[in-house]
Amino acid sequence: MTSIRSEAGFSLTESLIAMGILGGGMLAIAAAFLQGTMQLKGSDLDVLAREKAAEAIESVFTARDTRTIQWAQIRNVEGESGVDGGVFLDGALPLTRPGDDGLINTGDDGETAESFVKPGADGLLGTGDDDVRELSEFTREVIIRDVTQSLRELRVVIRYNVGGMIREYAISTLISSYA
Repeated sequence: MTSIRSEAGFSLTESLIAMGILGGGMLAIAAAFLQGTMQLKGSDLDVLAREKAAEAIESVFTARDTRTIQWAQIRNVEGESGVDGGVFLDGALPLTRPGDDGLINTGDDGETAESFVKPGADGLLGTGDDDVRELSEFTREVIIRDVTQSLRELRVVIRYNVGGMIREYAISTLISSYA
């Protein structure tokens, strides 16, 4: 006696369901890859934003310590009250070079956007093939609010565009009237 074995395979429905699951998995992998690429593309700008925010904070502390500006001037022009009377302009402003006072986001700042210089093909900085990138897509906002009479919160917010998405880096600290 011979036995007959069934040689039935997968049905069309089973095959289509398996292909749908596999296709969904591949789309998820492609989306994760795209997200990783976007993060990598903006990583140098993330570092740059962090450094520009820290630079702004340091310039305010330096101005206070060297008495370039008085304690009463370490405020926004309008601020919370609308007439705080400080030297720091309100709102997000383009990332420009500081003026004669050495402070960013004040009335004497230059018109020229800050730039970022990377070495060119020769790998040396300061040669003719350097890659100079204007930071025109960056904005910087300095926000200063009173905590007490001799203590203020200093917050710097850097906003920039990476692949059509606006990223934001903010740093906050406290500054006192005592140097």
